[in-house]
Amino acid sequence: MIVAVAKEIKVHEYRVGLTPANAKVYAKKGHIVLVEKDAGLYSGYTNEDYEKAGAQIYEDKKAMFDKADMIIKVKEPQPSEYDLFHEGQILYTYLHLAADKPQAEALMKKKVKAVAYETMEEKGKLPCLNPMSEIAGRLSIQEGARFLERPQGGKGVLLGGIPGVNRGKVVVIGGGVVGINAAKMAVGMGAEVTILDINPERLAYLDDIFGGQVTTLYSTEENISLSIRQADLVVGAVLIPGAKAPHLIKKSDLKEMKPGSVIVDVAVDQGGCFETTKATNHDDPVFTIDGVVHYCVANMPGAVAITSTQALTGVTLKYGLMIADLGVEEAVRQNDTINKGLNVYMGHMTCPQVAADLDLPYTAFKNI
Repeated sequence: MIVAVAKEIKVHEYRVGLTPANAKVYAKKGHIVLVEKDAGLYSGYTNEDYEKAGAQIYEDKKAMFDKADMIIKVKEPQPSEYDLFHEGQILYTYLHLAADKPQAEALMKKKVKAVAYETMEEKGKLPCLNPMSEIAGRLSIQEGARFLERPQGGKGVLLGGIPGVNRGKVVVIGGGVVGINAAKMAVGMGAEVTILDINPERLAYLDDIFGGQVTTLYSTEENISLSIRQADLVVGAVLIPGAKAPHLIKKSDLKEMKPGSVIVDVAVDQGGCFETTKATNHDDPVFTIDGVVHYCVANMPGAVAITSTQALTGVTLKYGLMIADLGVEEAVRQNDTINKGLNVYMGHMTCPQVAADLDLPYTAFKNI
């Protein structure tokens, strides 16, 4: 199979879909690997690194897409890339279609075979999403702490405080991968941390691993409301795989929060778990509504591209190789994880969660 690695063009997206070491594995298995010029530069990989691994460097993006059977990316295709795809081409990347109907319709129109990292599920876990969730969770505290500084528009609170001064209060809504990593960072910085989740077993687990360093609460409307009123920093870390995130903080809630407090919505790719969320980028990461600073960068891990690329490609490689070796159809039949990752196939929406959120007809792959 001819596998192509596209250079990311989303604003301040510096990751790359394959490392040279990954490309070498594909090449050794008999696949032809094409890499768009400078695709890996900001992740620490030169064009020469890829050539030494057996890949071919392409300057002409359209020519590369025309030749390729499979496109590997990190982020969802941007509108300027839609016309580059051809019928039957495989796309392997993050898609986050539940909050992006135009992209879904474009991929369906092009009759692309699109496998999304974020809906690939194995033994109840999301292997291709987890490493980026870990990074985003940790970054949420790092960035939240920065924007709590007064020159950045925040209220002027140091999360860890100092002896004799109150510590900052951090509220994490959602105790999954993002939430636990946000809590680790916040506890490490010395903040006073509260985690809310709907699963009592998860709350018990969090209480156990943090050894009483965090407060755990059932995620109810009342508990969320009470917690955010006291918070300096709120992290939205709620995920329903493949589906649009629920709005857990309403616009009316903001007036009850402290002026200059910060909210970080890590679920922004899935539509966000705050009603007032709108996607931002690293050029202009924040906006303020009713005195509350919103950080809603849709590709947070892209800021730490070297770490993120190594973490991401370490888990996406084995599934990508299976797709390249077998083709999408046989890979889906043999591997349930890839089956759950198949979002669009030859004009059909094949992910039930995305179809429901976008009000599009759902067709099971086995019925196509």
